[in-house]
Amino acid sequence: MDTETSPSARLMRAALFAARVHAGHRRKGSAAEPYVNHVLEVAEILAAHGAPEDAILAGLLHDTVEDSDSDPEPITHARLVAEFGEAVAGLVAEATDDKSLPKEARKALQVRHAQGKTAGAKMLKLADKISNLRAISASPPANWDHARRVEYVGWAGRVASGLKGANLALDALFEATYREAMARLAAEA
Repeated sequence: MDTETSPSARLMRAALFAARVHAGHRRKGSAAEPYVNHVLEVAEILAAHGAPEDAILAGLLHDTVEDSDSDPEPITHARLVAEFGEAVAGLVAEATDDKSLPKEARKALQVRHAQGKTAGAKMLKLADKISNLRAISASPPANWDHARRVEYVGWAGRVASGLKGANLALDALFEATYREAMARLAAEA
């Protein structure tokens, strides 16, 4: 990694890297928007709320490892270290689920491990949850009934309770987004 690269050049390089990894991916929501919109939103949330540069870069890259596992050339931790440095790759690793575990086990581990994460990883996970709650509210997957959406929002709240304290502005944004999602679901019931 070139340590002389400007912050804006590093951000654009990470955005381009993420866009290439997610080029064929779509979000699960009924709008089926390009997946890269999610990582851009996560990075924007982090940038708008004063997160450090490494967390913003990790926001762009946070799903590259787990979403490229079936690609001809999957993205690895070592590749992220080489491209973006250990600090960024470490945040990505801290935010990545072990997809070899069943979904329920991964969800339980997110709740259990949230409080022990570094400040940067807490901010990244919180921004990811904010983006996901917005997506569940605006464009839920067609096969997600009301009960599944309520369960997801509740679970996101349990994860977020362990992520609080690293960035008060993100904490407040999560709370507002969570309340809005719950109110929308209550209105649909």
